[in-house]
Amino acid sequence: MSMPAPSPDALAASHSLQRLIAAEIEAHGGAIAFSRFMELALYAPRLGYYSGGASKLGADGDFTTAPEITPLFGAALARVAAAIIAQSAPDIIEFGAGTGKLARDLLAELARQGVRVNSYTIIELSGELRARQQEALKDLPVVRWLDGMPERFSGVVLANEVLDAMPVELVTRTPAGWMRRMVGIQDGAFALLDQPLDAELAAQLARQVPDHEQLPEGYVTELHPVAAGFMRSLAAMFAGGKGAAILLDYGFPAHEYYLDQRMGGTLMCHYRHHAHPEPFYLPGLQDITAHVDFTAMALAAQDAGLPVLAYMNQASFLLGAGLGELLTETDPEDALRYLPQARAVQKLVSPAEMGELFKVLVVGNEVELPDAIVRADRSHRL
Repeated sequence: MSMPAPSPDALAASHSLQRLIAAEIEAHGGAIAFSRFMELALYAPRLGYYSGGASKLGADGDFTTAPEITPLFGAALARVAAAIIAQSAPDIIEFGAGTGKLARDLLAELARQGVRVNSYTIIELSGELRARQQEALKDLPVVRWLDGMPERFSGVVLANEVLDAMPVELVTRTPAGWMRRMVGIQDGAFALLDQPLDAELAAQLARQVPDHEQLPEGYVTELHPVAAGFMRSLAAMFAGGKGAAILLDYGFPAHEYYLDQRMGGTLMCHYRHHAHPEPFYLPGLQDITAHVDFTAMALAAQDAGLPVLAYMNQASFLLGAGLGELLTETDPEDALRYLPQARAVQKLVSPAEMGELFKVLVVGNEVELPDAIVRADRSHRL
């Protein structure tokens, strides 16, 4: 692969992480689950992609998220958040807050609407991003940071491109049946090895993947136990409270996720704005993600007692939230301001860009969503 060369310090950090992973592989008899490799590559203290110091977002990073494209994204989310706050509590939690841009834009729009917010809590695993957030939001006293979920909560939860970064299990169908992909070392390099599924993973495969026994040999896909666990944790946090969680990410419902033609699964890596499928490339310096199985997420929440309130593509959600009206607040005659905003809105809602691939799942207790969001609901497609 032709990729930008890392700095000497970055390369040294990656080599340190590779030694740490290799030591864990040796300690576990020569193989660890791919999910554990992914967890270490992303979150190993001081060395993982999200826990280390490398820049993640923007021109110097590896990818760009919707809040970085336009403040209208956060303003549209604020309109839905305002409706939820009015029925629950004036408190917000954001998981994985990036540069802090969504927090600032959303709080600005809520203030413009006259909606009071008591607390805006950010739960962030990346030390580099937390530092950027603290600098960017230091003038907003309602913002605070926590290392984990509170036991109980009422209000609004936001998670934009969070589920896709949670470690996944890789499974593949072989002549001997479905196998779990492990990571070992061959000829001095990380390599994928196959082992039989344990009973827990076999049960999850049967529940998550429709018609899994009809998929062809050689088929590789992902299971999402960590993300499903996160959904169950949300349900526990909302138990006895009121509010809703809005989760935005790229992915599919199960009947679209596990298609015959998706033989290699959805795992993808991002390094300096280059997308590629090689998870062993420079561990710690690249993002590793998988598309979200929204059916599995909805079932995990629902089974834990947190109802599904809505599911739809991002375009329908943002337009239902008033994104179009927000754009019209900029005078079209002011081309210098209007045209960049119009292009950004197009990127967010176009089916050829983010509008269809990105989906929105809303789960919650004892609140109703705005009528325009309810009309756009496609949760029957889950």
